Amino acid sequence: MPNTEYAVKLYLDEESSTWVATSEDIPGLVLGSGSVDLLMERVRFAAPEIMEMNNIDKENCTLHFHFDRYATVCP
Repeated sequence: MPNTEYAVKLYLDEESSTWVATSEDIPGLVLGSGSVDLLMERVRFAAPEIMEMNNIDKENCTLHFHFDRYATVCP
């Protein structure tokens, strides 16, 4: 059985300096953290529970994290 891929968007809320995760594929998934790595771990553990609450099939699923981060290197 092929994997089902669920997209998770990560973005940095500049005002609060907090990384936030949301997903159109997993309704109700909204998590935040001060670290992108910690946020990805939190999503990895929370997503199956949220999917179960939404009656979304959890068999053979993969999370695909999408985020952009830019850094100014030349003044």
